Amino acid sequence: MKGNNTKPPSGTRDFLPQDVKSRDRVFSTIKEVFENYGFLPMDTPSFERIETLNEKYGEDGDKLMFKILRRGEQALSGETDLALRYDLTIPFVRFVAEYQDKLPKIFRRYQIGPVWRADRPGKARFREFYQCDIDVVDSASPLADAEVILALTEALSRLNLKEFTVQLNSRKVLGGLLEIYDVPTALRKGVLVTIDKLDKIGVKGVKNELLERSVPEKIVEQIVKGIESPVSDIIKRVEKSETGRIGLSEMWNVLNLVDPLLKIGKIEFSPFLVRGLDYYTGPIFEIFVPGAQSAVAGGGRYDNLIGSFTGKQIPACGGSLGVERILALLSNGEPPTISTQVFVTVWDKSFEGDALEIASELRSKDISTEVYVGGSKKLSNQLRLASERSALYCIIYGPDEKGKKEVGIKNLATSEQTRLPKDQLLSTLLGLLGK
Repeated sequence: MKGNNTKPPSGTRDFLPQDVKSRDRVFSTIKEVFENYGFLPMDTPSFERIETLNEKYGEDGDKLMFKILRRGEQALSGETDLALRYDLTIPFVRFVAEYQDKLPKIFRRYQIGPVWRADRPGKARFREFYQCDIDVVDSASPLADAEVILALTEALSRLNLKEFTVQLNSRKVLGGLLEIYDVPTALRKGVLVTIDKLDKIGVKGVKNELLERSVPEKIVEQIVKGIESPVSDIIKRVEKSETGRIGLSEMWNVLNLVDPLLKIGKIEFSPFLVRGLDYYTGPIFEIFVPGAQSAVAGGGRYDNLIGSFTGKQIPACGGSLGVERILALLSNGEPPTISTQVFVTVWDKSFEGDALEIASELRSKDISTEVYVGGSKKLSNQLRLASERSALYCIIYGPDEKGKKEVGIKNLATSEQTRLPKDQLLSTLLGLLGK
């Protein structure tokens, strides 16, 4: 009989212990930065009512949602259809609408968790992946947009991804360009969807797709010419539109706040940056680092989105780190993580309780300690396993040590071994480990 397929489903991954340790370390760094900026943690379920998510992500987003199939009694109950969350923003907006009376004025949040998209799997493209989001609710000030960008760039810096470029635009700038290019209103959403693919399909690909969308050739030629024009020329064109002028003003407000505070990296105006999601209303940004094929972070302002749930206007902005792309960049040449600091050997069955007692005392002071549970009596095998665990010190406690009320400590890096009174073991290890 053919064996079961043990590979994880396409577009998902299993994580080995060293992978989990590396990811946890990155998440811990990100959380520390976010909390230093005053962002508070929160969480939402992994799935939502499908009407909560529908028509929020543009023409591609609705197609890529993982819908949960109802079976049996659920199918007959009339219960609302469900879907796995596509991102962390829409569930957060629902969260704000539900708890708006309990949240602090000007709520800053962060959330780290998995999301799911029924996308075609590829290199660094998964169906299940993590997002790290921050958002500021109930502030229309450009200071909020600046704080989001600064927090994300600070996290990148702390992770040693320092040669970043923040590309900044406004959806109103794009609106002004579409006005100037005389793009028919009915075609504007599709035009933006296509321009959003510029970094993937290039100028030629954008041109061909716009023609496929029945955009008049004269307008397509103007758009292509604009994409290839200097930024200074685009600014002059945008200034001819009132919507465009408003967009330029809000973009410059954010850029001028962020630019002086970027000790590393840079921020620049990118007039054809789109951020494909439909809910953006104002400044938008993406962050690029060398070695990454696409942006490692992005976000923007979505002042109308919460109002679609609450019935009243509540301004908001936010951003997200593409943590999977960041982890891929950090994984190259990363040294193994030392987890076990101390490895306690077991002389024989009669010493099992002693080994657990020693380990318990060390763990009580936050010393990472592993007890040998392999059953072999050979000390050499236990020492070999301790080395494989990258332990720093090995504890040896047998009949001779017990009779003299001593314990042996072996430094696995230098192979130096010493004995000391058993009641001095804890203080000695705390000193050796710098605790």
